[in-house]
Amino acid sequence: MTTQTQPNKKGFLNRVERIGNIMPDVTMLFVYALIICWIFSFFLSFVHFDYFHPVTKEKIAVINMFQYEEIILFVTSAVKNFISFPPLGITIVATLGIGIAESSGFIKTALKKMLSFISPKMLTTTVVFVGIVAHLASDSAYVILMPVSAMMFYASGRHPLAGIAASFAGLAGGFTASYTPSIIDPIMQSFTQEAAQIMAPGYSVNVLCNYFFSVGGTFGVILTCWYITEKIVEPWLNKNCPISSGIDTKDAELGEITPIEKRAFRFAGWAVVLMGIGLFALLLPETSPLRSPEGSLTSPKAPIMQIVVPLLFIFFSVPGLIYGYMTKSFASTKDIVKAMENITKSLIPFIVFAFFAAQFLYSFQHSNLGTLLALSGAELLRTLNMPSGMTVLGVILLTAILNIMITSATSKWAVIAPVLVPMLMAVGISPELTQAAFRVSDSAMNVSTPMFPFYPLILMYCQKYYKGAGIGTLCSMMIPFTIGLLIVLTTTLFIFWELDIPLGFDSGYTWQPA
Repeated sequence: MTTQTQPNKKGFLNRVERIGNIMPDVTMLFVYALIICWIFSFFLSFVHFDYFHPVTKEKIAVINMFQYEEIILFVTSAVKNFISFPPLGITIVATLGIGIAESSGFIKTALKKMLSFISPKMLTTTVVFVGIVAHLASDSAYVILMPVSAMMFYASGRHPLAGIAASFAGLAGGFTASYTPSIIDPIMQSFTQEAAQIMAPGYSVNVLCNYFFSVGGTFGVILTCWYITEKIVEPWLNKNCPISSGIDTKDAELGEITPIEKRAFRFAGWAVVLMGIGLFALLLPETSPLRSPEGSLTSPKAPIMQIVVPLLFIFFSVPGLIYGYMTKSFASTKDIVKAMENITKSLIPFIVFAFFAAQFLYSFQHSNLGTLLALSGAELLRTLNMPSGMTVLGVILLTAILNIMITSATSKWAVIAPVLVPMLMAVGISPELTQAAFRVSDSAMNVSTPMFPFYPLILMYCQKYYKGAGIGTLCSMMIPFTIGLLIVLTTTLFIFWELDIPLGFDSGYTWQPA
């Protein structure tokens, strides 16, 4: 793939890119956000709000972070906030396994094998489909899917950032539109059910109350992401984001697989298959120690849901070790350690970002600014008193606005579910429909907000191929997907509603008090 001279950029996406790229580094963005959060906490701490927490019933008061006690608490909690930052451990542990598989040459050979079977015309569709399925790996998928998709696109002579965009959009869409349940389903269900019981004690919400809608949404997500990637985003990337010179293309070049590589890959592949069979055999019995006490595989209490990241490390490192020793790319254990060290170096910018992002999230939540923002937005929706269809659309738009600042689905839903669910039940809208509306915009907005925790990591992958990539580049690249996903998922939801197709098991669209 040849590089191009920097073009004269015009158009809406280019304006978004220019504005975004003059913004500070994403790490500094969170530093400034932290400062602003503290300033707001100071001024708003003198204001009395008539909001009460829907669960604790306590009056919401903003905590002044400049108080002596809060400063001491903030400083003493800084390390804990950093260590407990959700993407940090996931990213580091999964990346160690990827480092072994990548350095050994296993991933390179696997990509060659995949590309030999995938038609170039089906590459985008395949990447989006894999992104949807990969949501089962939860946040770990961001570490694996993005660089692999970029390499596949680059090796096929296409723009690697288009591969990142397609996989990112498919993965985000997969949290709403998917073929299988995931850990997000029981988490969402627990909040929804608890909120519904405010209005109707004893109300039960099925953990798969949105499953049919999720499966139905996959068709539109795949088609939409394919069209946007190939007709909008990739042409824009080819025109405005030329591949930087000096990129090491060895890993992306297709070539003949040697007999030794074939033999090593065969043994490594069988190791993966045997591990998969062994894991399945462990999960099959209802008394499996990897199941929850109730026998569920998808419950947050199930050990299998808690060991996804270590499993990813094992499923990458074991075939990598076998392949590395058989092809002599690993001559000793020193080479293995070196492989993990080398790939960890690439995470230094992300680790720096994680420290400051963790402090901001702590301050935003601890000061009650996040709770106040969610409750005030829900209250606004309440006062509008719109028809059912417009109200559901309002929930989607409200979530979209909140998601610019609060990107964690569970954090938002934990706060606003006790408000939105009973509020909409009061006007005849079921909890299951409210949850579905929330999930529509939550997944669509994550791809285009710089506050998303994995944005710096994805930006790092982009900069490997396009050195000029910045926040604006990534935002402008993903905005078409946000618009497309919002439209297609909202349309799918309303089609289901109009045709009275069940959203999932034991779910309806309306609720009336008994």
